Amino acid sequence: MTQEGDNFKTIRDEFVAQWGVMGTQWGINRTMAQIHALLMTSLEPLSTDEVMEELNISRGNAHTNLKELVNWGLLRIVTKKGDRKEYFEAEKDVWEIFRRISQERKRREIDPAMAVLTRCKESAAQMKSDEAKAFHDQMAELEEFVSFASKMSDRVSSMPHGKAIQLAMKLLG
Repeated sequence: MTQEGDNFKTIRDEFVAQWGVMGTQWGINRTMAQIHALLMTSLEPLSTDEVMEELNISRGNAHTNLKELVNWGLLRIVTKKGDRKEYFEAEKDVWEIFRRISQERKRREIDPAMAVLTRCKESAAQMKSDEAKAFHDQMAELEEFVSFASKMSDRVSSMPHGKAIQLAMKLLG
C-alpha cells in the first residue's frame, strides 16, 4: 500500500470508529453504525466477507447488522452478474439518511412511548385522588409535548432538503 493509501485508511478508520460512537446516540449499536460508515464511504458495494475483514467482526455480527441496516433503509442489497454473493451499498445522500433514521426512530421509540403516555393518561382520567389527578395532568402534558415534537420531526423530515435548510435558518436567525 502507498503512503497515501495508508494515510487514507487511517483517516477512514477514524471516521468509522467515530460514526460507531455516534450511532449509539441514534439508538443503534456501534457495529451497525460502523458498517454503515464503512459502506457510506466505499466507492463500490461490499460483500459480507469484505465488511467482516475490514471491521474485524464475525460473520454472524456482520450478517445481523447488514440485514438490520437494510431494514432501516440505509443499505441496499446489490447483486453482480455471475456472482452468487450479496453486496451492500449505503444510501449516501445525507438528507435521506437523516430522514430514514428519523422515521425509524419514530417508529421504534416515539410511537410506543406515545401509546404508553396515552394509555396511562386515560387510565388515570377517572381516578379521584390528588396523586392520580396530578399524574393524569403530567401524562397529558408529556403526551402533548411528545406529539408536538413528533409532528415537527415528521414535518421537517418530509421537506425537501433546501426548504428544511431555509426553515432552520429562519429559526436560528
